[in-house]
Amino acid sequence: MDMAYPPFILASTAAALGWDASIFFTFYGLELLKKDLHIKVSPLGNPAMPMKMPFGPDWLKRINLPIPNALASNLPGFENFATSMMEQTVKAKGVPSIKELRDICVESEVRLVACQMTVDLFNYRHDEFIPEIAEWIGATSYLAEAKKADVCLFI
Repeated sequence: MDMAYPPFILASTAAALGWDASIFFTFYGLELLKKDLHIKVSPLGNPAMPMKMPFGPDWLKRINLPIPNALASNLPGFENFATSMMEQTVKAKGVPSIKELRDICVESEVRLVACQMTVDLFNYRHDEFIPEIAEWIGATSYLAEAKKADVCLFI
């Protein structure tokens, strides 16, 4: 979930500025194009991820809560807890959800491109995905397009 925000925020902002924007989704990024979004936050193995309280006084919301991997990996339901905390923080700050950002990108005509090789690799079916996917192509085809871009970002 946390890694879904940067591409959607950057692409929707680029589109709002009048730029042509596209996002190439491969491997686990393809989950963001599925009709049914089931994305979570996993602080496990991500020491840079701050865990913050989404509620309470400002001094409490500013504290980084370091969660050791041993605790995060052995505590049943911790991923659901972390996801809930992130969702509450996003909502409290008025940041759109991933689905809302994806919808904004679709409405703003950001080209959403799916990696066909990854679709094949994971045995996905096209009907599992939103219909607004512009193309189903491989990395070689997308890189030929990206090469012509004024700005290219990899997140």
